[in-house]
Amino acid sequence: MLPWLALLAVLATVVSAWSIDFAPLALLDELDKVWALLERMAPPRLDDPGRVGVLAVETLLMAILGTVLAAIASVPVAFMAARNTTPHPAVYAVARGFITFCRAMPDLLFAVLFVRALGIGVLPGILALALHSIGMLAKLFADAIEQTDAGPREAVRSTGVGYFREMLNAVVPQVVPSWIGTFVYRIDINLRMSVVLGFVGAGGIGFALQDALRGLVYQRALGIVLVILVIIAAMELLAIGIRRILLIPVRTDPRRDRAARVFFSGLLIGSTVAAFIVLQINPVSLLTWVWPSLEIFTRMIPPDFDALGSDLFVAAAQTVAIGVVSTAIGVVLSIPVGILAARNVTPHPVVYWLARGWILVVRAVPELILAVVFVAALGLGPIAGTCALAIASIGFLAKLVADAVEEIDPGPMEAVRSVGGGWWKTLASAVFPQAMPALVGSSLYLFDVNVRTSTILGIVGAGGIGFLLFESIRTLNFDVAGAIVLVIFVIVYAIERVSGWIRSRLV
Repeated sequence: MLPWLALLAVLATVVSAWSIDFAPLALLDELDKVWALLERMAPPRLDDPGRVGVLAVETLLMAILGTVLAAIASVPVAFMAARNTTPHPAVYAVARGFITFCRAMPDLLFAVLFVRALGIGVLPGILALALHSIGMLAKLFADAIEQTDAGPREAVRSTGVGYFREMLNAVVPQVVPSWIGTFVYRIDINLRMSVVLGFVGAGGIGFALQDALRGLVYQRALGIVLVILVIIAAMELLAIGIRRILLIPVRTDPRRDRAARVFFSGLLIGSTVAAFIVLQINPVSLLTWVWPSLEIFTRMIPPDFDALGSDLFVAAAQTVAIGVVSTAIGVVLSIPVGILAARNVTPHPVVYWLARGWILVVRAVPELILAVVFVAALGLGPIAGTCALAIASIGFLAKLVADAVEEIDPGPMEAVRSVGGGWWKTLASAVFPQAMPALVGSSLYLFDVNVRTSTILGIVGAGGIGFLLFESIRTLNFDVAGAIVLVIFVIVYAIERVSGWIRSRLV
């Protein structure tokens, strides 16, 4: 099946590139415009470091609070969405449907709708991060529950306790390590997203960045981007350290393990409390947001498909094309970077650190910011969006490739080297055959992510259906927005199902 899949991928890439007029050779002639823009952005400067610092702290606290709220809400949803703990098949279906909806809708879309319902501020951003995060957290929490050992549950049930005691005493202890790793990873993701929520008025440092870009003050914009890069890079390194401390216990010193867990638990609680105080969030508002938001959401029903006509489906096809082409470029360019960034196969430690540093820098810049840069350099349209997503894809997939290569069995590599096989021979005979299933699965997941992301690039004029969506909301045509949202949901859900089916056959 793999050769047919590769042939289909190449054909889809060629057709998609033709549909959006993406010509790699012609694009090379436009690189001087990108370089000229970068020269105009240098040297970076911060005109108001105090304000930028406050917004940076606000962004970090938004990510933490949004993730905490999502984790709290995801726990009961996960128990309802796990086949072995759900109280009823109907409850299971509803819970899984809710998870799918939250995953399919981009967080920036949620932010736009919440801003319309609640006004400009950090609360819409926090709610958008939380609601979208439930889609990931609840799914992975539920998957972890379904993989638990049934023995402890049967033992606890034999004592005559009820459902809640059974879950608390027999299931939760088994899934906590997996939940911790997922939670820390989600904070990392939400921090990247929260930096651009300011583009739609949902708080954070993105507002200052948008202000600088609108005023064409590119040096100030670059200064803010560098601040964002430092924050995200520091958070990623911290997340790696936390995962290692909490999920890889030191068996010879259990007191150290407990102390680390107590410390990080206290740090999380303190950060959550600080978020409420610094962001001036009234806890009651976490309950009262529902009714004004429902008023906006219900205005999208029934959806109006006639207002945009064929333009709606042309824009939807363009969104998918952007996702296809950017994924293809990302796959081709990320594999060599990922190989060089794998500790067990890299030709030299210096090469390893350079590759890892490149991955970290690229991953630290959100796709929407890259899209803004390319739009400013190349003009409006899908070419800018494709370039932005392609670069972001390199950082995203290269890390997954490097991690997959580092986890392969060293035996075949040693066997090839023992008969005099060089570096290239080792890659071809021992590395790629083992890593291929993971590479295919990661590439399909990247395509899924890129299609989701391409739906919102239109907010900065980078092509796709996002432009129509944000224009319809800006002009209060919510029934038109409802039609666009429904199309986005169908596209994302269909691609997720197809990708999942292919992964199940190949991986």
